[in-house]
Amino acid sequence: MSRTIVVKVGTSTLTGGKETLDIDYMADLVRQLCQVADEGHKVVLVTSGAIRSGMAALNLKPILSLAEKQAAAAVGQSLLMHTYRELFARYGRHVGQVLLTRADVEDRERFRNAKQTFQQLFRWSVIPIVNENDTVSTEEIQFGDNDMLAALTALVTDADILILLSDVDGFFVKPQKGKPYLVHEIRQIDETIWRSAGKSGRFGTGGMISKLQAAEVLMNCGILTVLANGRVEDVVLRIVNGEQIGTRFIPKRQLPARKRWLAYVPRVKGKIIVNEGAKRSIIADGKSLLPAGVLGVAGEFESGDVVALIDGSGNLFAKGITNYSADEIKKIAGSHSDEIAKILGFNRKPEVVHRDNLVVLSNSEVFGGES
Repeated sequence: MSRTIVVKVGTSTLTGGKETLDIDYMADLVRQLCQVADEGHKVVLVTSGAIRSGMAALNLKPILSLAEKQAAAAVGQSLLMHTYRELFARYGRHVGQVLLTRADVEDRERFRNAKQTFQQLFRWSVIPIVNENDTVSTEEIQFGDNDMLAALTALVTDADILILLSDVDGFFVKPQKGKPYLVHEIRQIDETIWRSAGKSGRFGTGGMISKLQAAEVLMNCGILTVLANGRVEDVVLRIVNGEQIGTRFIPKRQLPARKRWLAYVPRVKGKIIVNEGAKRSIIADGKSLLPAGVLGVAGEFESGDVVALIDGSGNLFAKGITNYSADEIKKIAGSHSDEIAKILGFNRKPEVVHRDNLVVLSNSEVFGGES
């Protein structure tokens, strides 16, 4: 069965701990990706290394300001793609460069456009190579080393698996007593897991924290994530064939594609405060949010904006697309649906947030905050 497989490789893995890209390693990775594609799977490569390529070309030291890193990425991006293009050409494969940022796909229409671009590349048997647009965006440069970008790519492409290739053998739990130990499966990212995450390395910027954040997003959206050592022989092929390598983050649930986008991508514009009865109905029964269940609002937003649903204690439990502005909700909060027209002077949908445009969050901390 054909699957969509996103493979992300970080800077530290591409360099092997050195200051320049390891072309021999890149060639072997490309060989594996082409073999996976030859087996009928759709393959996407999310790659770091643009900044490192630019630094090497310009003979720059590793300590750079943000502006210098962005400028180095502008130089290195074309060099990196040229290298990949030559390596994939050895196997008769064309590649297509896709530069993404979170802002590019926060809008639902732009998200669909990105999805259609990937689908067309797949139809042409082209391997998409994804990187953040480092020359204009700073989010991954500062915080993620493309881990969250890889999660976003997995959502856009409706991936079955995200493989994070790193310089570690998987995730190691660090107990209060005793030596750290490798875990092969994680089904819940709890406080022990978060405490065990280490700091980023010399050239990488993500470290284990950003990998956990990416994995948790996909666990909540129904996509398997595997964290493994990118230098293990045939690591991609062996993972795709089901071999137990590294750490597997097992999905908690399946979400439709639209709700995956809603849960992860857009930042919320404001908050709707919901009473306990409405919260229970939304979580347990999958109901819509009606005016009667609303206690109030926080922030300014318009009809069609993405908002957070919080309970009376301030706990975020869902996100949704509102049918009403903040000012309108203030007027109809606590009212019955058949009173809306009388209060506002016009008719509109009775639901403040319809269940089709609403997603319950398993762990709100990994999803977007306010813009």
